[in-house]
Amino acid sequence: MPTDLTQLAYALDLQARRIFLEFKQWAFEYYFSAQNAPWGYLALVRDAIVVYTVFLVIHTLFRQLYGVGIVGSIQQVVQWIVKKTFGVIMALPPIRNKVKKELDSTVDKIEHLIIRNDAALLQFPTLPPSGISSDVIVTEIEKLQQLLAHNDWKNGRVSGAVYHGGDELLELQLKAFNMYSVANQLHPDVFPGVRKMEAEVVAMVLKLFNAPDLGCGSTTSGGTESLLLAGLAAREYARKYRGISDPEVIAPMTVHAGIEKACTYFKMKLHKVDLDPKTFQVDVKKVKRLINSNTVLIVGSAPNYPHGIIDDIEALSVLAVKYKIPLHVDACLGSFIVSFLEKSKVHGDKDIPLFDFRAPGVTSISCDTHKYGFAPKGSSIIMYREPELRRCQYYILSDWTGGMYGSPTLAGSRPGALMVGCWATLLNFGESGYSKSCYDIVSATSRARKAIETHPLLSKHLEILGDPIASVIAFRTRKSSKLNIYEVGDSMTKRGWHLATLQRPAALHFAFTRLTVPVVDDMIEDLIEIVDDQKDNVENQKATQQHCTVLQAVFLRLAWLTKSLPLSSIPCTSFDIMRLLQRCDDLGKVVTTKNILLRRNQNLKQ
Repeated sequence: MPTDLTQLAYALDLQARRIFLEFKQWAFEYYFSAQNAPWGYLALVRDAIVVYTVFLVIHTLFRQLYGVGIVGSIQQVVQWIVKKTFGVIMALPPIRNKVKKELDSTVDKIEHLIIRNDAALLQFPTLPPSGISSDVIVTEIEKLQQLLAHNDWKNGRVSGAVYHGGDELLELQLKAFNMYSVANQLHPDVFPGVRKMEAEVVAMVLKLFNAPDLGCGSTTSGGTESLLLAGLAAREYARKYRGISDPEVIAPMTVHAGIEKACTYFKMKLHKVDLDPKTFQVDVKKVKRLINSNTVLIVGSAPNYPHGIIDDIEALSVLAVKYKIPLHVDACLGSFIVSFLEKSKVHGDKDIPLFDFRAPGVTSISCDTHKYGFAPKGSSIIMYREPELRRCQYYILSDWTGGMYGSPTLAGSRPGALMVGCWATLLNFGESGYSKSCYDIVSATSRARKAIETHPLLSKHLEILGDPIASVIAFRTRKSSKLNIYEVGDSMTKRGWHLATLQRPAALHFAFTRLTVPVVDDMIEDLIEIVDDQKDNVENQKATQQHCTVLQAVFLRLAWLTKSLPLSSIPCTSFDIMRLLQRCDDLGKVVTTKNILLRRNQNLKQ
């Protein structure tokens, strides 16, 4: 018997060698002996196929169990079964009819809220027989602006949407647009000025995110296209250099929907990772467990949309370097806020976590210049650490009968006027302007956060999710509170505030802008008054749930099984009608915008 670990290892090695040699001798005699020829060769092929198939099944099962654990795997199976069962139940005629009745009622309310009209407005369901004069068209536009006016975003009570809105900036952007309204980025030879401005915009943003000398990028139409390109480039890079045919992406559950869209479009498997319950950052340990030979991309947010939390990009970078996997940072929302956190000193000497190219594992970053860069809508940047990764997003067709065709992004033609407006905006603000904007906006955000955390009434009933350090905060009701966070949101809406509703967990969020800075104290005062009004209103909350529709009641009973719609987010208020329709999309019962427009046209004809 071996007396120490060295001897034990040596003994096991000898035993393994003996077993291998015996198996080798048996296999040779079984498959290649004269008495089994020629069937031995066919048997070898058969058994090799069986062994390989069994290996693939076991390998896939091992990856699943290792990645999400036994409990997580069982939960996924149960959720899949419940989802299928739920679909069958909802397809039964009695339930389907009730669902249709409730949805029709809800859609009518949506039409009333969204598709507003006025008898004084002209109707154009088809092209007019002959052209209409410019004066008449301008008059009609003015009537539309007056009779179907925008929500009052200028008062600063809307979350995100319009990030600056200053008259001087709008005037500059209009002049730029007017001068280049016919420009097309698809034709740099025809519009060389646009090409120059585009290159300079990309270079400026690369500098803000500390890109290396080889750093490069492209302009896109928005954050979603930037994320689509990041996913496409990662997939093609892995296919070209690593031979991966079944690509997988790992991302936080809070990642922007654009990543999920990229995985859907480009046939990549998406692993959505749970958050740390305290920090609300992605759980890096769970990310590590999901990494395998098919992983083509890891994604982190700076910050994420729901909670305004910057993921631990440095820890993700360590994993990316160790396993040689691209790491994308979605800074579309953070844009010119996170990139100026250090320069603005808005948090004093507090260390700002790394989220840009200074983290060695970061290979690509997306940044929306049309958010806190204040550029015209339709402007974003996708950046890469090196040109080889960017080349993987290009599309080139060399044998087309129309000649050689190529496009650097998903779009072909691109409005050069928007890029000119972006270029003009960046030059107009400069580093000092963006640094001041960052300071003002983040200071307002911190002021609202501090009120929720320290005010005796607010801190008793509400709590901030995680540690947001940028321009977005999210808050929910404490477990000890009897308030309904969605009722709080409804009450804020009645006072003119437009907060976004969240789920998993149920919460509200607000993205602060330049317009919000002067009215942040009004927000705090309204929130205090609303919480004070609702703090003892338990019976009212029960009464609200008693008036849920039949469809909502079905969701209420099945939510705890499916886990796709938590009990805390059952849409029993007008604040969540749109979410109700989105949830019904899985049932194939949703009335699309196209259907709504068709109804409107039918009503016009009548």
